Amino acid sequence: MKTYRKYPNTRLRRLRQSDAIISLLQESRLSKHDLIQPLFIAEQKEKATAIDSLPSVYRFNESGLIREIEELMKLGIYTVALFPSVDSSLKDPLGSFALKEENFLYKALNKISKEFPELITIADVALDPYTDHGHDGLFEDGKVLNDETVEILSSQSLMLADAGATILAPSDMMDGRVGVIRNALESNNFKDTLILSYAAKFCSQFYGPFRDAVGSKANLGNQGKTSYQINPSNIEEALQEVALDINEGADIVMVKPGMPYLDVLSKVKDTFNMPTFAYQVSGEYAMLHAAIQKGWLTQGVMIESLLCFKRAGADAILSYASKFIAEEYLDG
Repeated sequence: MKTYRKYPNTRLRRLRQSDAIISLLQESRLSKHDLIQPLFIAEQKEKATAIDSLPSVYRFNESGLIREIEELMKLGIYTVALFPSVDSSLKDPLGSFALKEENFLYKALNKISKEFPELITIADVALDPYTDHGHDGLFEDGKVLNDETVEILSSQSLMLADAGATILAPSDMMDGRVGVIRNALESNNFKDTLILSYAAKFCSQFYGPFRDAVGSKANLGNQGKTSYQINPSNIEEALQEVALDINEGADIVMVKPGMPYLDVLSKVKDTFNMPTFAYQVSGEYAMLHAAIQKGWLTQGVMIESLLCFKRAGADAILSYASKFIAEEYLDG
């Protein structure tokens, strides 16, 4: 009998000798309850129109949106994030359509909240889908105006809450907006409306397909959002942003983008121990989807990427792959 050199008592491969043992000892798990499906709504005749830069993702009209929500809930996904895609004819420098009662988003939210009372709806609070310059706030003399923008966001938030949104998600990165929105909600009997703050939102190159989806990319042109989104190099600044939003009344905080910022996600969760979400943004999703279509990666890379978010500390994840993952991989 061949003699092998003696090994130490600990052999970690013993923990990997079967699928059953691997599953038993798995540290991070992904369930349907962790998934949030972003959905785009537009005022259009077609129930669904494809978005070229976001494969397998669509803009829905109201009836198409209702049908998609029904399918998601059958799969066990009970949280959606809604984003409007506004026709260019309705856009202006002030983002005025954001405050119009005839806004199709408010009508859809009202209908959804009545038809699906158990559904959690996250409504985006920002002006970039509505402005003809593509910025998240009022734009004057080459600058985005902070305080004036916050006043509009406060009014927008009240309209979204009144329409039935469960959670408001300020994504604009204006200073002080969480506190102003929280005070407005408290003063107008919307004390139970949650605020999910895009607290650590970086000035990333991964947002391109989303801007196509909401129609702000062409308006923004070559202008950047460096004056209000966080420098990708800075983690301490991100932590300061999160701390400010928590102090101002945020119930949940979010890190965006996702996988390139797992270090930020982990640090935020460890530092604040708050409910913390992550957003697998459009560029991340489109990149992985394209590699799968080319055969360079297998489709399992999608669920692996979301497991990485869970491992880093995410309590829930916004991903355009949520429906696909729920259909293909998850039982509960």
